[in-house]
Parts: sequence; structure tokens; C-alpha cells
Amino acid sequence: MSAEAVIDWEALRAAAVAALDRAYAPYSRFRVGAAALVEDGRIMSGCNVENASYGLTLCAECSLVSALHMSGGGRLVAFVCVDGDGATLMPCGRCRQLLAEHAAPGMLLETVAGALTIDAVLPHAFGPGDIRA
Repeated sequence: MSAEAVIDWEALRAAAVAALDRAYAPYSRFRVGAAALVEDGRIMSGCNVENASYGLTLCAECSLVSALHMSGGGRLVAFVCVDGDGATLMPCGRCRQLLAEHAAPGMLLETVAGALTIDAVLPHAFGPGDIRA
């Protein structure tokens, strides 16, 4: 059975849309919600949190990964990100890097081009294996 066959994309999208209600976007008014399936079956979600100093703004993926670690950790299997209208968003480069570090092998992302692996959306990613201790 393929990984995609066991992913409830509708449930992930619903969790991402629900996260929009928690977004803090008083400056841009651009709310973002994200949700991911963890290997153990949990669904984690996150929202963007803006800051008056725009460079300190946290993307929805950041709050999702923080929630993942606060709840015991794990690896992400599938991921969805949406804008305030519920339309699919592609993670920015920084967030692709963040997701890649916390992804299970073959993690799928919902994109406007369909479900793609993390390796397809961030080929040749820099990761923990590239750092020499």
C-alpha cells in the first residue's frame, strides 16, 4: 500500500484550516495554517505568528514543529499548508528546510501540483548528516 493511500488529506486540510483561527497576523493580515501527520498517527498543527519586526515573524511550519517537539517529537509523514481562504500554499525555502529535518523518509506535501515528496520540493537538502561533530 502506498503512503498516500493511508493519508487522510481531508483531515489534514481541516486541521490546517482550523489553525487559521489561531494565527496572529495584525500587520499583513495574511493568516496561514499548517497541519502534518506524524508517524504515530497524531496530527500536529500550527499557525503563523507575526512580529512588528517582520524578520522575527514565525511561519506556521515553525509553530507546528515546536508543537511536535513539545508533544514528544516524532517524524512527519504528510503536510498541508493553507492561506486564509483555505487555498494550498507552498512552504517557503526556510520552512522546506525545517520540514526536511523533521520528515520521515518520503514525507509528502500537498502542493498545487499534487502530493510531492519533501525530496522533490527540496532536492539536495542540507541536513544533520552534513554537520561534522
